[in-house]
Amino acid sequence: MLKLRRDGVVLAPTKNIFENKSVLNPAVYQDGETIHLIYRAISNNFISSLGYARLDGPTKVVERWTRPFLAPELKYECKGVEDARISKIGDIFYLVYIVHDGKNALLAYSFGKDLFNLKRGGIISPKIQYAKAAKLFGHSKLKDDYYFFESYYKEYAGKNVFIWDKDGFLYPEKFEGQFVLAHRILPDIQLVYFNDFSELKDMFFWGEYLMNLSKHVVLEGEQGWENRHIGGGAPPIKTEYGWLMIYHGTQEENDGRTYRGGAALFDLKNPSKLIAKLPYPILAPEKTYELRGHVSEVVFPTGTAVFKKRLYVYYGAADSVIAAGSIELDKLIHELLKYRVKAGKKK
Repeated sequence: MLKLRRDGVVLAPTKNIFENKSVLNPAVYQDGETIHLIYRAISNNFISSLGYARLDGPTKVVERWTRPFLAPELKYECKGVEDARISKIGDIFYLVYIVHDGKNALLAYSFGKDLFNLKRGGIISPKIQYAKAAKLFGHSKLKDDYYFFESYYKEYAGKNVFIWDKDGFLYPEKFEGQFVLAHRILPDIQLVYFNDFSELKDMFFWGEYLMNLSKHVVLEGEQGWENRHIGGGAPPIKTEYGWLMIYHGTQEENDGRTYRGGAALFDLKNPSKLIAKLPYPILAPEKTYELRGHVSEVVFPTGTAVFKKRLYVYYGAADSVIAAGSIELDKLIHELLKYRVKAGKKK
């Protein structure tokens, strides 16, 4: 079995007020030998914002801001902006992230040609209450887990809570002129295709989507280490053999949850078509900084880069620090191809 080599902690909390509790889950944009990290920062009063650091090469920090890159300003993000992912399509940067108002966790985005001067684009998740969503789910062949999470969040956050939608990122190119957004309505990973972001603000669009949700599922948790739910990690990397997606899987146990990182490969022309998926994780909590922290036993991959044919994966460790691990990219792809999806299997 393959696993990532540990390259150590890249960023830790500082005394700056916006990040004096934790730093974690970075968006990653690679520009040659430079890495831009846009990471989640948590203050001691548990408000999340996004911080910024620049790396020279895969792990050497050469710049780090003492102020947030993006801080909560609007009502729907008053409790935090979290867990960003970044893609560049053409000459436009798209930063997709979670906004939290203390009750609802939804996806929003910012965009622009200048990474350091992005414009807020608003919420792009279905603002549909779980109570209504459950009725829409009934039009599709969905497993019971979807209804479990519907009940869970109505109990956790209130009966009128919107669908919690997380782990969103855009594929870094369009397909037949359409954007492709990966996102996670628990417990699986789904894709939504759209022509313009205005469609994602249309509840009729989302209503029809949810009525056919099973058709949009592209990856399910099948193994014990991902038996509670899975979620997208970094925006996929285009390889000769397909789109490589690094994702996380969560295992539920009596004493808590464990988060691990997995790998899957999707068709180059059709990102809804799964080609291969490793049955085991390539990243699991092992080091002290992964096993103990703000939330223990967590590795949460959210960004990647490639240096000299070596894949670097950046992840939140125990929801406390940002770390990196790496593996030879070709070796990972060849290992994946040993576990091709069997003919006739839908996903």
